[in-house]
Amino acid sequence: MTLEDRLRSGRPRGVRAYLELTKPGITLFVAVTAAAGYLVAALPAAIPGRALHLALGIVLSTSGALALNQYLERGPDSLMIRTQPRPVPSGRIPAPRAALFGGLLLAAGIGHLWYWVGWLPALITMASAVLYDAVYTPLKLRSPLATPVGAVPGALPALIGWTAHTGGIDARGMTLFGILFLWQLIHVLALGWNLREDYKRAGFQLIPPGSASLISGMMVGYAVALLALSAAPVLFGMAGNVYLAGALALGTGMVAVCIAFLVNPTRQRCQRVFVGSLLYHPLLLGLMVAGAL
Repeated sequence: MTLEDRLRSGRPRGVRAYLELTKPGITLFVAVTAAAGYLVAALPAAIPGRALHLALGIVLSTSGALALNQYLERGPDSLMIRTQPRPVPSGRIPAPRAALFGGLLLAAGIGHLWYWVGWLPALITMASAVLYDAVYTPLKLRSPLATPVGAVPGALPALIGWTAHTGGIDARGMTLFGILFLWQLIHVLALGWNLREDYKRAGFQLIPPGSASLISGMMVGYAVALLALSAAPVLFGMAGNVYLAGALALGTGMVAVCIAFLVNPTRQRCQRVFVGSLLYHPLLLGLMVAGAL
């Protein structure tokens, strides 16, 4: 193979590996959440340029935090079947390069948000990254408390978007945060239970030790709390009756699939909870944004 052939074949693989390091699916999910938080706060006076700068800053910083997470978890990732093909444990990207790449992206994202959007969204983004990489990531190997701790950076993007318009944290912004915090708990518990054997192989403790009834009971409790809290935006004047009807329908559906898992804790029913959580998140935010128009 000539040098030209090597460059032609190696370059795309390298680009793909670095793209994988940023977990683009999760990054897009976070960016959409932040954008929804901004739109709920700003509509009908949203500024397109500000929304674009918010999205770019979130994409950069989230990509960086996720890349650093893969660098930090390269040891456990090499033990789990699901994560062995990732760029760092598979050897496609050397660990120091992954750390440098993630750090540069994170710094660029926070700097972009600080300059173009505001100091508070940038500060919350920085706090979210620190909590995710420096607290949640090592705690996963030590305690099931990692799940509620990890739910905080999982819910902060909506608050970042909210503060991008308001410049401050208030009860309405915290309501958005609370809804996504409860959603994140259900989502991660469902994922953790279905992948418990793989997580055990790596030493992760995302779900508390005990029977499936304990895990499913926690899911039901969180789903009931989520159903109640999802009505709060109407009380704060953030949305109207159409949103309320949709939120109650979605929340009731989440409670139903969680109860079904409690009654008969099978992998299939847990997967329904997980898929239901994936559908719940964008549908609820979509209803909220539509209600703010």
